[in-house]
Amino acid sequence: MKIIHCADLHLESRMTSNLSADKARERRSELLETFRRMVEYAAENGIRAVIIAGDMFDTKKATLSARNRVRAAIEGNPGLDFYYLRGNHDADNFLGHSEEIPKNLHLFGAEWTSYELPGGVTVTGAEPDGSEGIYSSLRLDPSKVNIVVMHGQESDQSGPDLVCLRELQNRGIDYLALGHVHFYKEDKLDSRGRYCYPGCLEGRGFDECGEHGFVLLNIDESGRVTSEFVAFARRRLYAPEIDITGCMTTDDIAGRIKLRLSEEGCEPGSLIKLVLTGRVDVECEKNSELLMSRFKDNYYFVKIDDRSTLRVDYEAFMGDVSLKGEFIRAVRAAEGLSDEEKAEIIRCGIHALMGEEIEI
Repeated sequence: MKIIHCADLHLESRMTSNLSADKARERRSELLETFRRMVEYAAENGIRAVIIAGDMFDTKKATLSARNRVRAAIEGNPGLDFYYLRGNHDADNFLGHSEEIPKNLHLFGAEWTSYELPGGVTVTGAEPDGSEGIYSSLRLDPSKVNIVVMHGQESDQSGPDLVCLRELQNRGIDYLALGHVHFYKEDKLDSRGRYCYPGCLEGRGFDECGEHGFVLLNIDESGRVTSEFVAFARRRLYAPEIDITGCMTTDDIAGRIKLRLSEEGCEPGSLIKLVLTGRVDVECEKNSELLMSRFKDNYYFVKIDDRSTLRVDYEAFMGDVSLKGEFIRAVRAAEGLSDEEKAEIIRCGIHALMGEEIEI
């Protein structure tokens, strides 16, 4: 038997922290499409069930269009069972109080609820309020293949939005399907079972770089549970650091960026944050707008996060009798300014003296 374990889809996320309104709208649609593609993958590959371990939606007021698209994907695949446990972002349920629940959609509540699948497989889940009592009330048949579903941060204690792994050990769990952490992680729970976060289905911001997707479980005839991560996101996010120390021109910097993107394997159509680091001479010609134009056509979205610092070789200007030399010496002698502030003033002044536009 094959089962998909996914979580943290965060459908209807605003996506506006980095993207324009149009691109944010497009990415919201892509997240919904990735869910539909995952369901299509399940139907085409002999998957028996899909476990959604919380945070299907990002907002408690999902649009009717989004809710209808999710419902259509579920109802359109009656051969698939969906086990949906709410997370901290989910409302009462995405269907609305007046809507009939599809027959193949199975929900959980504040107490443990169990569902039987063929082959002696049981899916059990609860949406706890953080009390320790939820753990002591868990009762599992050790002769079954027991999949337990919860949502929260792994912890060694109980509390809101926490999953106390210690309290779940030695209770007959074969696979603990978790949600809440947005990166794939799987590890040993006890001598019998393992716990797993599949991560989010799609990365949404640059704190969610790397591969995203779902976990595919396989339960053989002997009841042995194995799993594998399946990368499935429509787009990937990258935030490579580029050391631009020694660069003197925008072309120099562009060359460093191109090499770093190649090393990272950044795919066309990805979202890219270029993190510039290192120290550059105060006279370095660095044009962020031109750098953006060099790479924006290859990627869905590009931004520059310039964390590089400026270096001023004051000794080189000690005997300079030009206006530039006089200016640099005057700034160096100024009181009440940090070295970083002096370097930035000198950078702007040099560009102004050369009649160039100043990038602030």
